Amino acid sequence: MDPKRFDLTGRVALVTGASSGFGEHFTRVLAAAGARVVAGARREDRLHKLVDEIAASGGAALAVAMDVTDAASVAAAFAAAEAKFGTVDLLVNNAGVAAPGTLHKTAEADWDWVVDTNLKGAWLVAAEAARRMLAARRGGAIVNIASVLGMATSRGHGVYSATKAGVIQLTKHMALELAGKNIRVNAICPGYFKTEMNDEYFDSAAGQAYIAATPGGRLGRMEEMDGPLLLLASDAGSFINGALLPVDGGHLVMSI
Repeated sequence: MDPKRFDLTGRVALVTGASSGFGEHFTRVLAAAGARVVAGARREDRLHKLVDEIAASGGAALAVAMDVTDAASVAAAFAAAEAKFGTVDLLVNNAGVAAPGTLHKTAEADWDWVVDTNLKGAWLVAAEAARRMLAARRGGAIVNIASVLGMATSRGHGVYSATKAGVIQLTKHMALELAGKNIRVNAICPGYFKTEMNDEYFDSAAGQAYIAATPGGRLGRMEEMDGPLLLLASDAGSFINGALLPVDGGHLVMSI
């Protein structure tokens, strides 16, 4: 195997939801692999430290304000990326939110917030990336961040799970539509990792009990996402398209 196939030198990557959690980590990983990275988030002020640290380590990075639920904001972020680095040919579609609760008690505003961010937002960003890749005629890769909860259930996470199931179908259909244009679309389906979104729960007694009941008896570590991300982002995964890659420590094979 040639390790150079994982190298991202010359690629331009855009990561959504880059101000914390997976998004921040993915931005650092892609920069370390050689990509010029564009970190997008609504909280742009939180991106400057990330960009400065990447620059200090010899990388190239740009922070852009980006609301994935707003088409004009998405287009503006891609335009800023192109003006700085050229066409984005690697998208990590990561932005996401959650509103835990039973479906019959979920407020319409919460439903709309989660669906707009996780599903509509994923579509808006992926579609914008695809249009620009097609216009540049250079191909590319789109990595959507779905979830094992797009393929399984968990009490109190119905809205989130529904959106991630939608992201999975979005991935498959875009992969089918774009395969002949040298654009690959795949999804990573993380299991449970401690992030800003769920740290309060996993610090609780209920969260600790849940962790203990999983096959591996622990949460995932951020660095355990690096290999799957680089595989799908790089030439090492050049014949992988429309795939769902669970990174879950065996979560999906748990029995009741």
